[in-house]
Amino acid sequence: MILAEITYIPIGEGTSASKYVNAALAEFKKMGIAFYPNSMGTVIEAKDLETIFEAVKRGEEAIIQKGIKRVETYLKIDHRIDAENSVQKKISELKY
Repeated sequence: MILAEITYIPIGEGTSASKYVNAALAEFKKMGIAFYPNSMGTVIEAKDLETIFEAVKRGEEAIIQKGIKRVETYLKIDHRIDAENSVQKKISELKY
């Protein structure tokens, strides 16, 4: 499994981004991929890089369709092939 953290920053429409992020999350849901929003971005899980990049693209397009003329997108990818790589596994190993 490949994990990716995506942060979209819509520029030019005030300080709240929730309606734009919600539009991107709706696209992830339509794709049927697992996603985990948090206060600073969203982590998604996919079986291949093509799906990760398609999700990023659809999320950006959904934000632009809401009227945003500029979006900064930050993407971090964790592509591990030697062991299970999932959000749930990583969280279960934390001791807090």
